[in-house]
Amino acid sequence: MGNDGGSIPKRRELVKNAARAPTVSELKATAHESLSHAWAHDPLTSEPLDLENIVSDWRGRLYNYESVLKGLMPSDGDDDNNDNNDTAIPPAAVNGEPLELTFAATGIKSLRDVVKLKFKRYAPPGTKGQENWACPVTLKELGASTRSVYLVPCGHVFAEVAIKQIQEEACPECSEPFQREDVITILPTETTEVEKLTARIVNLRAKGLTHSLKKDKSAGKKKRKADDANGDAVRKEKSQEIAKGQSKSDISSRVSGINNAMAASLTAKVLAEQEERHKRRKLAAAGR
Repeated sequence: MGNDGGSIPKRRELVKNAARAPTVSELKATAHESLSHAWAHDPLTSEPLDLENIVSDWRGRLYNYESVLKGLMPSDGDDDNNDNNDTAIPPAAVNGEPLELTFAATGIKSLRDVVKLKFKRYAPPGTKGQENWACPVTLKELGASTRSVYLVPCGHVFAEVAIKQIQEEACPECSEPFQREDVITILPTETTEVEKLTARIVNLRAKGLTHSLKKDKSAGKKKRKADDANGDAVRKEKSQEIAKGQSKSDISSRVSGINNAMAASLTAKVLAEQEERHKRRKLAAAGR
């Protein structure tokens, strides 16, 4: 092209070395890397997670306790946001999750929406006292390489295989009873796990409960607001009826002394029109 001795590449040559689809092993490596990052960093602040002060929401996501407290601090417009998003359930998928997670997107409205997790340290033999976070039953190191769960409401963390082997429904650490649906997978990656957690939180909210199995105070607050609004509407309607009745009785008293029926009717009509114009002027003045 341009007599410079070069050549124009053909389409066949351009697509010959097209980007290949990633292999299964590459996809697994990418997923493991993403999971390892989620195990080590707070999604709100990107700061390292402190496993001694860590909480989890209903979808098994991990946060530093301090970042949740900061997010719950009141700010301008919080009431409006709460009213609009109270019943919304943000997406729970781990894959395709936004790079920057906002606190509003977590759906956390109070500390009742999270559970404080309790990890146990363990020093494997021959490690010279170096401790790892491990399952207290299997002693497996907890992290991206081990499928882990925690129990609600106590918050103790175990390897998933340990809880599956336990027959009785009581925490092996504190003996607090739990239901099988309250075994929460930490950072679930499978669609079936996400759907299970979503169904659980929907059922809890229908019962007026939060993720921690405590009563949802915001539900009672919304009910009181609705009752107050209905009460205000009823009171306003009654006051309008009373005012209307007083206006009619006032007009009737003013025309009661007129003996001529036609004159009395016309007078009542004129007085009613005057009363209506007076009301309109008052409304116009109030709206300025």
